Amino acid sequence: MFTLATVVPWGRTFDEYRRMFALTDADAAGRVLGCADGPASFNAEATRLGWRVTSCDPLYRCAAGEIRARIAATFDEVIDQTRRNAGEFVWGADIPSVDALARLRAGAMDAFLADFTRGAAEGRYVDAELPSLPFADGAFDLAVCSHFLFLYSAQLDRDFHVASARELCRVAREVRIFPLLALGAGRSPHVEPVADALRRDELDVAIEPVPYEFQRGGNRMMRITRSASHAGRGRSDAARRPPSSPPRPART
Repeated sequence: MFTLATVVPWGRTFDEYRRMFALTDADAAGRVLGCADGPASFNAEATRLGWRVTSCDPLYRCAAGEIRARIAATFDEVIDQTRRNAGEFVWGADIPSVDALARLRAGAMDAFLADFTRGAAEGRYVDAELPSLPFADGAFDLAVCSHFLFLYSAQLDRDFHVASARELCRVAREVRIFPLLALGAGRSPHVEPVADALRRDELDVAIEPVPYEFQRGGNRMMRITRSASHAGRGRSDAARRPPSSPPRPART
């Protein structure tokens, strides 16, 4: 079974984000937050297309050279685990083999690194981490969280997931989280508790299919929107933070 002890830097492309989150031209017109983006090329590619994207991750407190070293320190382990657990993944035209995956991921992370120093200076890459973000209420039209919440279910407990989802709902009118699987390709045990907590906060929660599947069975996202009763209220009740933030593992 594919497993990791800590969160590792691993980057995906704009096209993958587009399919993972069913992004549309209407989404491109708004202010988008990519939370826990790590070394994805989403921001770099989206910015070139005219999107207004801010990415946040604690990885961004490091200089580009240190990030490159962190990627190099874990890259071979992730690829080796993928090779040994190839049955957990869907291989097709987009990603036909483990070697093709390695090239795709390396290319995405190289594109990120080429953009990072300039993007950080422009405020597009922000050193921040869940469950407490340094953004104003409703600062974004859409927040997306790729391969962090739910994926690291063994490392991050239910309270962390609930607090983090609420924080994303505080800073964005709509939130999308992908995938709903933990490492090892099983459904995360935190999906239902998060959905239940947000519904108690009077938010609308839907599980929707998306046109992307690499982890086997990982073709659904969670979409969270404000219900009609929340429209115009200002700060959502879902934004209330717990009195203390649950601990999170060290970032590799």
